[in-house]
Amino acid sequence: MTTNDKAPEATKERKHGSLWYEAWVRFSRNKLAMIGLVMVLILLGIALFAPYIAPYDPFKQLIWTEGKAAKLAAPSMKHLMGTDLYGRDILSRVIFGARISLQIGVFATIVSLLIGIPLGAMAGFFGGKIDDAISWLINVVFAFPFFLFVLAIIAVFNNPSMMVVFVAIGLVTWVPVARITRAQFISLREREYVEAARALGIPTRRIIFSHILPNAVAPVIVQATLGLGSIIMVEAGLAFLGFGAQPPMPSWGLMISVGQKYLATGQWWWAIFPGMAIMYTVLAFNFVGDGLRDALDVRLKR
Repeated sequence: MTTNDKAPEATKERKHGSLWYEAWVRFSRNKLAMIGLVMVLILLGIALFAPYIAPYDPFKQLIWTEGKAAKLAAPSMKHLMGTDLYGRDILSRVIFGARISLQIGVFATIVSLLIGIPLGAMAGFFGGKIDDAISWLINVVFAFPFFLFVLAIIAVFNNPSMMVVFVAIGLVTWVPVARITRAQFISLREREYVEAARALGIPTRRIIFSHILPNAVAPVIVQATLGLGSIIMVEAGLAFLGFGAQPPMPSWGLMISVGQKYLATGQWWWAIFPGMAIMYTVLAFNFVGDGLRDALDVRLKR
């Protein structure tokens, strides 16, 4: 092969390698996306260093100097977010609650990816009866009301653990991932480089993992990021109904569920501050997801 023949291939490799860099440049120019990224990093830092950041033990009942329990104390310099009925510092519980929400969001997303990507890839690549069967399964799962389906899975277990919660959520949230993966594989399987790989006798498994999947992963990443915020909302809703984290775990949804009973009597802080934490988290991941969608959209690369 001459030098002139090698030049186009080298140029193509450089262009392919710079795609992710170009996506990062476009992402970094999106102000909301960068704000969301900073918000996510702050949230991760709070979750990781919660024992060092929280001013009090989130499970311990606090006692005032007069010997009385610090029950339903209003926000003050001593307790910035007040205390709950049991005299526990709400700020400390909100900080530790970030761990639960992120664990549920991340692990449920992983479960949805482990189910959705293989099913979507098989449906899109092989087509025919395999596509028909998987598409039928996708439509069946999609037909059920999302929240009720999760509740039905969790209700099967008498004492649902956190593991059951994120597996149940993942068993329902794989459908959008599978649909996007299927659409990407249908589009990519007819490309010239895939046909060339087939003509060269490259094994099907290598074609899928080396030639198609890397080019189909960008929309899946966007969907996973956007879906993570929704999963955190679902976990909060489950905890609100008593199907998520159980007392005395510092779950945001559980805190809202118990604290909302005291809104009418003026103890608003027990429910409001965990609600603000949920809003912050969902906004952060939505900002990042929107930024990733714009940065990885091939139609915006020109």
